[in-house]
Amino acid sequence: MSKRILLFFLFPILGFAQQKEQLLIDKSIIALPVAFRFPETGWGGGVAGTASWSWAKDSAWAKPSQASLGLTFTQNKQVLAFFPFQVFWANNKYYANADIGWFKYNFFYYGIGEDAVAEERYDVKFPRVKLLIGKQIKPNVYVGARVNYEEYRITGTAENGELASGRINGSDYSRTSALGPALLRDTRDAVFYPRKGMFGELNILQSSKIFGADRSFTQATIDVSLYKSLSDKMVLASNYYGVFTFGKEVPFSQMAQLGGPKKMRGIYQGFFRDKNAALLQGELRWEIWKFIGMVGFGSVGFLGNETDFLRLNLPKFTYGAGLRISTKNHLNLRLDYGLSPYGEGNFYATIGEAF
Repeated sequence: MSKRILLFFLFPILGFAQQKEQLLIDKSIIALPVAFRFPETGWGGGVAGTASWSWAKDSAWAKPSQASLGLTFTQNKQVLAFFPFQVFWANNKYYANADIGWFKYNFFYYGIGEDAVAEERYDVKFPRVKLLIGKQIKPNVYVGARVNYEEYRITGTAENGELASGRINGSDYSRTSALGPALLRDTRDAVFYPRKGMFGELNILQSSKIFGADRSFTQATIDVSLYKSLSDKMVLASNYYGVFTFGKEVPFSQMAQLGGPKKMRGIYQGFFRDKNAALLQGELRWEIWKFIGMVGFGSVGFLGNETDFLRLNLPKFTYGAGLRISTKNHLNLRLDYGLSPYGEGNFYATIGEAF
């Protein structure tokens, strides 16, 4: 597996806080020039910004909101535009989060399940919308709906590769349009850097031609994070994640994936994929001095499908360590280096904790 390095040049352009009776209060804005180099992209650069705030009409105990916006271009004429956010309003009565973006990019494909193939690069264009809106029905519990939309148009594949053969579902084009209920529980004492409590979401989504998809399948996802303070300066965080997919028309791009900056750091995102996946990861977070912190993390994951729900006899492992630089509201700049038995390490630089 090729080594991949992602570097953000972390020099805040603008950061400020205000305590005024305006639409927003306690604002914090960080704008960052971005530079990176991947083997599949060459050099790339752009700008990314993150803002956190509280609504002026909310009480002091209302949870803060956060949004990011970024646009980058690469040496190989690729484009990444992204707009993720999580918002609490009306004194936490309502909650929304989203991962919205448009990408002209390329990725690597390593096969499905335990049937690994040699690394294949493929080019793709796609918009992505993942949106959840929930309403609080009792303290710390939200019920709502999640919508996922992605139109995945593959524009190039590796010659003589598995994707080029046409045997893999979605290897030329797929359109997913899914809708379903979601249940959330949030008892965290803080949004960006919890020291105790939990945050969890369960959703069941149906991708259907009725909603505009070109194929039908069902996918259930559970994602739960727990936090426990071991001392004033040390927190133990754990994350339990599972994706379970049902149906014969599942495109490879919508299968459960392990890897990347949040779910199993140390391997490329999608290095492991199958209809089902389960992951357990833990992280020890230590505030060393003022705004500087360190972490150590590890994870174990499993794959499965309709024949073998989860292959518990074939675990996957990653581990690593990282540096934290704290900003307003403890929205950390995160620098992590992950390792695995499957190839060279991966370096991640981004904003906010992995979970």
